[in-house]
Amino acid sequence: MSFTLSEPHSNPDIRIISLGAGVQSTVMALMAGTGELGPMPDCAIFADTGYEPQEVYDHLEWLEKQLPFPTYIVKAKPGSIRTPTGNIKQDMNIATQDPKTAFSMPTFTKGKGMKLRTCTSIYKIDPVRAKTRELLGVQPKQRVKDQVSETWMGISMDEIVRMKESRDKYIYHRFPLIEQRMHRYHCKQWFSERYEGRVLPKSACIACPFHSDDMWRDIKINDPVSFADAVEFDRSIRHIPSFDGEQYLHRSCQPLDKVDFQNAEDKGQLSFLDECEGMCGI
Repeated sequence: MSFTLSEPHSNPDIRIISLGAGVQSTVMALMAGTGELGPMPDCAIFADTGYEPQEVYDHLEWLEKQLPFPTYIVKAKPGSIRTPTGNIKQDMNIATQDPKTAFSMPTFTKGKGMKLRTCTSIYKIDPVRAKTRELLGVQPKQRVKDQVSETWMGISMDEIVRMKESRDKYIYHRFPLIEQRMHRYHCKQWFSERYEGRVLPKSACIACPFHSDDMWRDIKINDPVSFADAVEFDRSIRHIPSFDGEQYLHRSCQPLDKVDFQNAEDKGQLSFLDECEGMCGI
């Protein structure tokens, strides 16, 4: 007995790519633009937190020029206690001084673990949802009737556990890379064969507490400007009026510039994953 993990909607009112401008969503958008994935989407939507590395914004500008459909760049609506400015870094800086402003980024506290994350919903999901409603012709606070958006999600086979339905009935999640049984490395291979010399960026907020040590190491070595920004941001969140205890970006609860991000390769040892991926262990 077979089953389908993902398939196109039978009759959507609009087709939208949820664009993060990282590896998977970039390749998915380009494949759609060349007709390798279809039907052709009507547009892409990129939710801008205001705190991505510059290489992501540069890549997004390039990507927009490659696509035959428009890309809408949306942001969190400013003016609330959650989003005073709509820029996540600026909002979090305000929250370190003003107890009435919500601090939505998850942080680490000694002996207490990681706080709840709400920033993804506020700065990513909600702006995309609002733009989707607008494109469907639905007014703010108006109930969506029968309209449906087929929204393409850039999740590959190695992230299959992240697949889930939308909580909104008018948004139908489709996973084209899953339909093609593509892994992340397939996406990188597809891109490199067609755009030789271009580098796919890793899309995430500069100071995201979910960065792995490998990611922090990569930023420190290859993007020292962003790393210095993250170090300064880490210092600024140490004491937040609405939180108990000292707050940190890194799970070790150490200042970011004091954390040792060296890996086995840096210490003169064989890096098994980097050297033997796809070979040993088969």
